Amino acid sequence: QVQLVESGGGLVQPGESLRLSCAASGSFFKVNVMDWYRQAPGKERELIAGFTSGGGTAYADSVKGRFTISRDNAKNTVYLQMNNLKPDDTAVYSCHAEVQKTPFPNFYSYWGQGTQVTVSS
Repeated sequence: QVQLVESGGGLVQPGESLRLSCAASGSFFKVNVMDWYRQAPGKERELIAGFTSGGGTAYADSVKGRFTISRDNAKNTVYLQMNNLKPDDTAVYSCHAEVQKTPFPNFYSYWGQGTQVTVSS
């Protein structure tokens, strides 16, 4: 079984920062894709940060320039540094991973439990 455990959410004021972490644990061969999604009240879940096939990073326009995704492959952990937070960033943030359980290229999708981020004065 594979688990994604997130941490780092909370309540902050506009302009402040938070850092989210998501660690993959369990029995697997390799974690391939790791990215971050969020779902605001009354809205659909959206992909906000991830890694490109070329090893770069990509962001939704709404967070570009303020959020930074990074990854520690040795720890199977992905981070999301969120700066200059705005009330519109209020949402449940979830990490997602595509995992290989064996050396064969069969990929399985997993989600974290979600962590609440609330930006309010």
